[in-house]
Amino acid sequence: MSKLSLALVLLFAACDGSKPTEETKQATPDPATMTPAAPPTKLTAEELAAAAQNVGLVPSPVETQKALEKAGISSGISKLVPERNFKLTVDNKDVVAVRTGVVLADALLTVKDAPKEKLIERMNLVKTGMAAVGAGADIQRTLDDLIARIQNDGVTRDNLIKELDELQGAVVPEIKYEAGDQVLPLIQAGSWLAGSNLVASAILASSKPEAGSALLRQPQVVEYFQRYVKVEGTTRAPSDVLTQLDGSLATLLEIAKKRAITIDDITVVKSTTDSVLSLL
Repeated sequence: MSKLSLALVLLFAACDGSKPTEETKQATPDPATMTPAAPPTKLTAEELAAAAQNVGLVPSPVETQKALEKAGISSGISKLVPERNFKLTVDNKDVVAVRTGVVLADALLTVKDAPKEKLIERMNLVKTGMAAVGAGADIQRTLDDLIARIQNDGVTRDNLIKELDELQGAVVPEIKYEAGDQVLPLIQAGSWLAGSNLVASAILASSKPEAGSALLRQPQVVEYFQRYVKVEGTTRAPSDVLTQLDGSLATLLEIAKKRAITIDDITVVKSTTDSVLSLL
């Protein structure tokens, strides 16, 4: 695994918020004196949950499909997904979590137009990844049921999107309960990277740059990950790695903050996310 890939895992794995460090203990207000404490340098578990809910790090399949259809780029996305040569059974659960996020985005964004065999393949990859990170037996049974019904043409694509939307509501808390708090932000990181990459690819393929302003202007999401890099990175990754990763995020943030995103901007989003994904 490359240095940058390892750094991504280390940086995002620090998001668990499950155990207070000495730094956060010292930042806790003294109830006897009520002396104001210094602001914490790390996001708390509550902030992490709020961010996941509010900035769409794991977007609703239903809302995502509506946004893609409204932008006129919903068809043909499945053909834009590159072949993923991921191993989802490696010993490092953090690496698997990021990769699982990538294949989850692949599956969710291509539900409408993917050939049945390809959709089943992607769903099976999600199942394998979820099992590897310890997401729990209930999720496995639910995915088995969905895969079987897709295979037997027992569910329409529209209904499948709705069921995946409902599944997401159950998956997030179960992942946190079964696999631990640190797994969820890693899955989110992979999903965000792959989702941004596929959306940029679809916009370029359809020659509809106006869709970029509607779908890629999410500066709060970039800032969410950028904060971890700046706060956690100084003690967890080499300086050259931090420079490269922070530079990639800074590029994406600059574009995400624009009032109007151009075709050149979208090309940069694709190339930047391509570079990071290639390291996973």
